[in-house]
Amino acid sequence: MSKYIILSVVLFVIGCFGMFLSRKHFILILISFELIILSINFNFVIFSIFLDDLMGQIYCLLILTVAASESAIGLALLIIYYRLRGGIAIDLISLLKS
Repeated sequence: MSKYIILSVVLFVIGCFGMFLSRKHFILILISFELIILSINFNFVIFSIFLDDLMGQIYCLLILTVAASESAIGLALLIIYYRLRGGIAIDLISLLKS
């Protein structure tokens, strides 16, 4: 079981590094955020199997559906922003206020 927990922690750390190191690219930030969510879900499934409880797996499915809808909305907003401005740099997002 410990090897799965270590894998989950490694995925979480990679997602955190990706979130903080790629501040200029919005798509890489979304990918890093999804990696963090998937590592947390992986941890829920590991403990659900280890403790012989179904609630962790059900909770994981709920989190995955919310994350998928969040990503779909985020990518739709990103496509609209790209069509309006011609670029998706994080620095240009401050122009949305005006």
